[in-house]
Formats: sequence, C-alpha cells, structure tokens
Amino acid sequence: MRIVVVGAGKMGYSIAKLLAEGSYDVVVIEQYEERRQIVKDSLDVLTIQGNGCSPEILDMPEVRDADVFIAVTDSDEVNMVACRMAKAFGAKHTVARVRNEEYTSDEPLLLSKTLGVDLNLNPERITANEISHILMTPAALDVDDFADGKVRMFGASLPRDFKFLGVPLKNVRLPDGILIAMIFRKHRMIIPHGDDILEPGDNVYFVGSQEVIKKFEVNFEARYDKLERVLLIGAGRAGRMLAIMLEKQGVFVKVIEKDKDRCRILSEQMNSGLVLCGDGTDIDLLTEEGISEADCVVCLTDDDKLNLLLALLAKHLGAKKTIVRVARNEYVDLMAKVGVDIALSARLLSAAEVMRFVRQGGLVSVALLEGAKAEALELQVQPGCKVDGKTLIRAGLPRECLVCGIVHEGEASVPNGHSMLNAGDRVIVFALTEIVQDVMDMFAGKKTA
Repeated sequence: MRIVVVGAGKMGYSIAKLLAEGSYDVVVIEQYEERRQIVKDSLDVLTIQGNGCSPEILDMPEVRDADVFIAVTDSDEVNMVACRMAKAFGAKHTVARVRNEEYTSDEPLLLSKTLGVDLNLNPERITANEISHILMTPAALDVDDFADGKVRMFGASLPRDFKFLGVPLKNVRLPDGILIAMIFRKHRMIIPHGDDILEPGDNVYFVGSQEVIKKFEVNFEARYDKLERVLLIGAGRAGRMLAIMLEKQGVFVKVIEKDKDRCRILSEQMNSGLVLCGDGTDIDLLTEEGISEADCVVCLTDDDKLNLLLALLAKHLGAKKTIVRVARNEYVDLMAKVGVDIALSARLLSAAEVMRFVRQGGLVSVALLEGAKAEALELQVQPGCKVDGKTLIRAGLPRECLVCGIVHEGEASVPNGHSMLNAGDRVIVFALTEIVQDVMDMFAGKKTA
C-alpha cells in the first residue's frame, strides 16, 4: 500500500514514522528543504521537496494514484485543496488535518461532499474527546470501547494497596468476564502468563464486557473523589472544546488563560463555568482559586515545558490528579517519571485515527498504548483467513500478542485457548506495534486475483 504524506512538521513526521514502522510504502512531500532532510535522514521513506498542491508533484509516478493521501501541513486550506487535487490525480482515499471548526461545525459532511476529504483530522478535538473520556472514569490511565461498546479496555496504575500484588496471576481471582490483557512495567511490555505477578506502579490493562468493567473500576475509584470540579489551564482550541464538553456533563469547570481574546471567546460559550484571565504559574492565583480542591488539573497550554511545570506546581499545591497534553511524543515517558498522572500526546492520538483509517484486513478500530509501544486492535475475522475456523490454541498467532475479547453473534466473551474464531467475529487483540501487521495479515481474507 502506497501512502503519501504532505507536510513534514511534527504531526506529519509522527504519522510517517508510524506508517513506515508498519511496513507501508510511504512518500513524504515537504516544501522546506530542512524539514525534508530531517525526514530523509531519520525515516525509511521516500521524500520529495515541493508543493503538495502542485499538479507537477501530484502527477509524479510516486504520488499519482496513491492508496491514501494524507495532508497535514500547518494550513487547513492547503490541506483541503491538496486532497481535492489528489483525488483528481487518482488518490483512492484522502485525509486532511482541518483544525478550524468553522469548516466542519455547521455541515460535518461538507468536506467529504465538496472536496472529497474522507477523514477530517482535528487534533484538538481528538485530544479533548480523549481527556473527557478519561475524566469520566477517574481511576483510569486509558479507557477505550470496542465492538460498539460491548467490550471495554480499562488501563490503571496499580496502587500499593491493590489486593492482588505479589500473587501469581494463575491464583488471581478476578470477576468473571475480566482478563488482564497486558502489563507495562518500567516501560517494558509483558504479555501476562500464569506465573507473572503484579507490582505497585504497574500499568495494567483489563479487558471485559462494559458492564463488568464498570463494576470492577470501583476497586480504583477510592483513590479519587467523584469528579465534580476541574481546573483547566490554557484556553486554546483543545481547552475550549474540553471545557464545553465537561460542562455539558455536569462538571464545574474553572479555566485560567492569560490571553484576553481567548478568555472572551470561551466565556461567551460557557454557561456555569468560570473563565479567569491570569497566569497559570501565579501561585497566589492558583491558591486563591482553590487548586487543592480541584479533582483534576488539566494543563493544555501550547508549551510542553510549561505544561510540565504547571502540573508539578499543581501537585505541590495539593491537586489530586494532573493531566498534561504534550506535542512531543518523547515527553510522555518523562512526564510519568516526574509525577504527572497522565500525559497525552496529541500527535499519537491523531496518528491512531490515521492508522485506523489506513489499515486493511478487517480492522475496525485501534488504540495506541504507552506511547505507541503497543496497540489494542479490534479486528473482524475475514472468511478464509488463516485463523478462520480455528481455536486460539491452534491459530498460530505470534507470542507477542494476546486475543482478549471475542464478539460472536453480538455476544461478548473473554476467550480461552479452546475458543473458536469464526468468520464475522470481532476480536480484540493486544500486540506489540512491530508485529501488528503480521497479526492483521492472519485475520485478512484471501486476496483474489
């Protein structure tokens, strides 16, 4: 599959890197030579210097008739025009980063109808949705629903008083319908086996039916009070979207932003929340506004280093929980090491949307875990594929993956080695990123000539 990425900025680089690691044939078009050279020196992709909207570039053999054309430059308008032009030159599917809500809010399908954009990528909205999802499950590091909500993945950091610490997993009695799918310990992934044990601080991913997981989450919720008050620092696009989402869900939101125009825009959109024009690093302001009483402090400024400082300051002043949005993927691990509860990379979240769109072989959805070290995939068993009609123990799946959920005829279950995989079933698979394509190939149907 040939994929063309226009724009080698931070997001374009992240998407190209993930796609290249997935063994796709990737072509990157970048107008600025310095950016193009960085990609050429760092990634195993073909690079072209030029304008992604140029007919001369789009008609090149390496670009024309691309399977997927992804435009993620800094300009919404350039991205939309590039996708429209690419469709004229034979691109089968197009993806455009469009951050301005004015293009999509009134008529969500306008881009698809008029410009042929198949996927609209809005990093700020994706980030706001993810944070809102996490906040509504206060104990979670990560929450994702699969199979139309029938199966839920719940990731949590184990506290020191978790009752199953030090117990071999074969002796752990979890509620029926729940499986420990994956353990991350000191940034190392462990596919759990019977003799493995759980340790304090492990990031553990549990999978089961949504109803059972919701009951199980109570074991972790005691660490935090019910979410009632959230303090947001930063009222950019993501901050404004998140504030409105939380307010609609009955959460009292207080926002601190030093840009007067941003404050005015948000204050006109909110009903019961409070918008304060001030400096988020002002200790007196934070104390006066009751930062220690907030159930969570979310740092969403445009500066990664400032977000880290704000989160640490919030912890020092008594904040119960901190969430930080970062642009640089490599900062995710650093944030966890220094005490930030949850760090989210807007680039990785957007890359997950692209990966879900790009991948073939019956892929329904994908979630990137632990800074894209592993992935949770929802796959559909295709007729005639390598695993069709086989039990898990005989399916021959790689050791670095685990099937942790099967939906058969609308019923979700936690599988064992004797569970059968049948065409049409949906399965939830956890796997190391580097072997994901191999796993997907086993679920893909036989190609016809």
